Amino acid sequence: MSIPLSYTWRSLWARRITTALTLIGIALVVFVFASILMLATGVERTLVTSGDPQNVIILRRAATSELVSQISRDEANILKTQPQVAVGADGKPVASTETVVIINLAKIGTNDMGNILVRGVSPEAFALRPQVRLTGGRMFSFGSDEVIIGSNVAERFQGTDIGSRIRIGEDQYTVAGVFEAGRTAFDSEVWGDVEQLMPSLGRQSVFSSVTMRLNAEGDYQAIKDAINADPRTQSSDVKREQQYYREQSQTMADFIRVLGLVVTVIFAFGAVIGAVITMYAAVANRTVEIGTMRALGFRRGSILNAFLIESILLSLIGGIGGLVLASLTSFIRISTTNFGSFSELAFGFTLSPQVILYSLGFAVLMGIAGGFFPSVRAARLSILNALRSS
Repeated sequence: MSIPLSYTWRSLWARRITTALTLIGIALVVFVFASILMLATGVERTLVTSGDPQNVIILRRAATSELVSQISRDEANILKTQPQVAVGADGKPVASTETVVIINLAKIGTNDMGNILVRGVSPEAFALRPQVRLTGGRMFSFGSDEVIIGSNVAERFQGTDIGSRIRIGEDQYTVAGVFEAGRTAFDSEVWGDVEQLMPSLGRQSVFSSVTMRLNAEGDYQAIKDAINADPRTQSSDVKREQQYYREQSQTMADFIRVLGLVVTVIFAFGAVIGAVITMYAAVANRTVEIGTMRALGFRRGSILNAFLIESILLSLIGGIGGLVLASLTSFIRISTTNFGSFSELAFGFTLSPQVILYSLGFAVLMGIAGGFFPSVRAARLSILNALRSS
């Protein structure tokens, strides 16, 4: 015979103060745990969504990022002529030869300097990334010493107002406009004409990468095989654009998760201790009830399950409360250095179904850990000893 769930609810309500204190402790632990996962997810989401599933990026083989990659002009021209590359309405390949460098700018309100990624692009870059749109000023003119600034750069760094001039390499460039890119990594970049930027950087004939739109997602393996088979392009490595940005986020996301897990385990230890104390107190205060239930015919297994369910339910409620608190951080955006590119990256806390599942699962585990031994003690009480304590 099983004990009804209503008994569990009444038991929790009867110990309102200790129940509330335990709920707060568990909620705070789940809040920390969920926030860490949301932070790591935010990094990945910001970078991965920068890529398009139909785009591929080509780097020098063994290069870990665009910063250390070099593609010659002749090789880039060969890559753009592959039959798998989509062709635009103007008859030109939808491919952008790009140069990527890092410059230093002062942050607003401080004397600290931050690394900003500058991307020289071809006109086709905007067809490859349709999420990029101007929010202020105007587009830079190709062939001129003008750039456009990502919204995160404009918000956080000095001297990035429209009309201001910033130094890139050997030259000064005028800020013509500000753009947004759907909260992707491009929001933290500066864009200009690749052919204008290359001389300023002393790179007359070497690009960092080539990004191309395929006719179809299924053409990926075909273009990869063709480039690997051609002796003129064997030094190049083809990746899906989303895969490349996922790799760029991996180191930073893993670091956040590991650091967060260490902090969470420390907090969780305290929360589990609190749950253990609460449940032991519940057993001690309800010894007569336990003896009465045993006398009425409830088995030891039913007693154990009732107390264990009570502990799990307590943790689950606290976990939901912690998740609600963590969800409020979705409105916060922070900026830090991306370990993959060593440049400033702005991103937000992102609540995903996976984060919700992991957080509630973590809460349930705390409930089991905190309630198991008190539940076993309750189940082992003998009927006579329990009734004598009245």
